[in-house]
Amino acid sequence: MASTKPVNFLEVCHVSPSSTSPESSTELYLPLIFSDIFNLKFPPVQGIFFYKLTELTPTFFNLVILPKVKHSLSLTLSHFRPLAGNLTWPPNSIKPVIMYNTPDDGIKLTVAESSADFDHLCSEVHDTIESHHSSTLAIQITLFPNKGFCIGHTTNHAVLDGLSVSFFMNAWARICRHLLPEELTPFFNRTVVQDPEGLDMWYFMNFWLGVKLPGSDDNTRSLKPFPFPETPPNLVRTTFELSREDIQQLLETVKSQLDNFGSKEETNQTKPIYLSTYVLVYAYTLVCMLEAKGLKSNDKIKILITVDCRLRLNPPLPKNYIGNCVSSFDVVVEGEDLMKENGVAYVAKRLTEMIKGLENRSVFEGAKE
Repeated sequence: MASTKPVNFLEVCHVSPSSTSPESSTELYLPLIFSDIFNLKFPPVQGIFFYKLTELTPTFFNLVILPKVKHSLSLTLSHFRPLAGNLTWPPNSIKPVIMYNTPDDGIKLTVAESSADFDHLCSEVHDTIESHHSSTLAIQITLFPNKGFCIGHTTNHAVLDGLSVSFFMNAWARICRHLLPEELTPFFNRTVVQDPEGLDMWYFMNFWLGVKLPGSDDNTRSLKPFPFPETPPNLVRTTFELSREDIQQLLETVKSQLDNFGSKEETNQTKPIYLSTYVLVYAYTLVCMLEAKGLKSNDKIKILITVDCRLRLNPPLPKNYIGNCVSSFDVVVEGEDLMKENGVAYVAKRLTEMIKGLENRSVFEGAKE
């Protein structure tokens, strides 16, 4: 449930790339590749990082931490200039682009203070989105006196995927302490991305132009994302922790159930399946969630995984590529298979087969389906 404790907004400021960087005065233009276009109107992605400092006072926060955060953020943006720009759609362009126009571009940083329970906070982060352009990134830092502080971010999914956001936050943290290491220098070059299937325009024409949802903008050139689905007021948010011992017990149970799949002859001829923690937790969570929702035997369930494709493209992209480079793959299963006693083992087996199958599967296979 949302916290009823008030948040006091202290400051809203504009942080631009450091003027000490020679590139801060250079305009930058980035086209969107097919994976960016796929996420064009998805709702913004939010994340939050907590820093526990039990002796943190407002004075120390305002005099020491906040100036250092602002300065290091400005230095970081000088390496990540597209994040200080905007997603926009120029009149002479057939599709939106990312543009950094100096010297006014930058990100909005909101500074706040809260008396909410630091250990159980679910914070909202404000973002800036208009019809004709959309900010790529917005950040909020919130002080919890004598508890610590948190940094929340809202990112435009057409500009960044999860790996890119983590890369940026790691770079910011390193610059805040030292200098940016070479391995955290971002790579933005879109010309190395091959799109033999023309997916960028296919996604653009078939996914977004003319697509209407309740609450969305009627302007076909609007860059406003589709609204978040409404959350029923009676829902409660909670966290379930699986310990190492829980994972080990789950692993042993699933392995035992997998040994009973098929005939004895088939079992002897089949190589042991490697079951990662990701697969085990995914399978267990999915089955529990569907049972709680009242799964029926005739239901069709789509199992989906999202995969980083940087090293799967031809030619591959460097690990420090900043943008969207993910794809999703799915398989449809029968509800009755999940309702059986070995339902978790069944899902774990299908997931493992899906992941293994990616070794010989093209990123573009089924992309237009």
